[in-house]
Amino acid sequence: MVQKPSAVTFWQAVGTRFLPFADAGSTELPLSRLLRLALFQVSVGIAAVLLNGTLNRVLIVELKTPTWIVALMIAIPLLVAPFRALIGHRSDTHRSVLGWRRVPYIWFGTLGQFGGLAIMPFALILITRPDTFVFGVAAACLSFLMTGAGMHVTQTAGLALATDIASEDKRPRVVALLYVMLLVGMMLAAFTLGNLLIDFSATRLVQVIQGAAVLTMVLNIVALWKQEARNRSLTSSPAAGPSFQHIWASFTAQPNAKRLLLAIGLGAMAFAMQDALLEPYGGEILGLSVGSTTALTGVWALGALIAFAFGGKRLSTGSDPLRLAGFGAVAGIAAFLMTLLAAPTASVPLLFAGATVIGFGTGLFSVGTMIAAMGLAQKGSAGLALGAWGAVQASCSGAGVAIGGLFRDGMATLALHETMGATLADRATGYGAVYAAEILLLLVTLVVLGPVIGLHLQNQNKSSDRFELTEFPT
Repeated sequence: MVQKPSAVTFWQAVGTRFLPFADAGSTELPLSRLLRLALFQVSVGIAAVLLNGTLNRVLIVELKTPTWIVALMIAIPLLVAPFRALIGHRSDTHRSVLGWRRVPYIWFGTLGQFGGLAIMPFALILITRPDTFVFGVAAACLSFLMTGAGMHVTQTAGLALATDIASEDKRPRVVALLYVMLLVGMMLAAFTLGNLLIDFSATRLVQVIQGAAVLTMVLNIVALWKQEARNRSLTSSPAAGPSFQHIWASFTAQPNAKRLLLAIGLGAMAFAMQDALLEPYGGEILGLSVGSTTALTGVWALGALIAFAFGGKRLSTGSDPLRLAGFGAVAGIAAFLMTLLAAPTASVPLLFAGATVIGFGTGLFSVGTMIAAMGLAQKGSAGLALGAWGAVQASCSGAGVAIGGLFRDGMATLALHETMGATLADRATGYGAVYAAEILLLLVTLVVLGPVIGLHLQNQNKSSDRFELTEFPT
């Protein structure tokens, strides 16, 4: 007699099939402990939504701060990102009398997040007064810098701690689960903040920011509690190795490496130029509330999650990652066209659809180019490949945010002075010019990316190492 599978066995199979990271847990790192550790990603997601979504809209629309100033503020944390490789190296070699390597970095990163969010409301108050506007902008830049630097330090050390604890065969899935938790945290934070700010007021905004600061401390303390064992042998200084300059020169000397990095930079800049503009665009041009525009960040994260799942399925069947990246760029062109047309048609659904597809395109482009960069990694240099990908992407994203704000302000000024004619004398012209520039930049990205499509699979067939989507870093 054949015994029927139990309900528990059935649901375990369903969970493993439809939740591909459900088996990321192990004896050394049970799933419950891993999910608790992943709470630091939720705190980072909350901060990211506040910096890139809610606050930039409030500063531009409600507080009438020049867009280029806000764009520079948002770009400050992104420009810290290239130093993540150095942060990770320092946490690898950190010497502590308590025997901890990662805990001090996660703790001070948490303090940076908390401190930046704590002084942010007072910076906003100073910005609202003409006599203290300059001091308010300086304080806001400091708060953005502290919060952004804290996010990157916490994320880098937290990821390193997760890989320390996890068994070697589970590490890729652990890293992937942490990335998914970041997107989930951003999505939930966007919708929650949007609901809290439906009835917008300056007092409510201050309360939300202060609440986010306290929640950051609580989440990160819970995430960190008893995760890293004290082991003084791990704090010994490593033996001297090749210099970074030598390793970098060897990496970039590979065929098509520079072309790939150029494509990564162009695509990252193209997708990032609208980061500081999407919510103000919805608020200023389409008249959306603060809560509604914050939801735009949520649907962006949802689109990125869909891209993550789609990319994982395609890569598991042997698809070329650079072809996926190209498809992401094409999706981005369609998304920016939808966003551009939302103003003349006064269509809010079209704007939300555009934001979702922007997230989808960004996710696919990031996944594809990261896997391709990993394909260039020589044996033992996967960290360098990820560092190169992250450094180029983050630096160009930061530059794109700043350029987008400056370009929008410049074009809006010209349009409102009827330099381009009476037809374009509208505030939407500045935003539309940025979206048109992003479409053009994505077309250039496709031209640069075209010659290297397909080469990754050829290199992969020559190598015994295979890089999957589960290696995607935070």
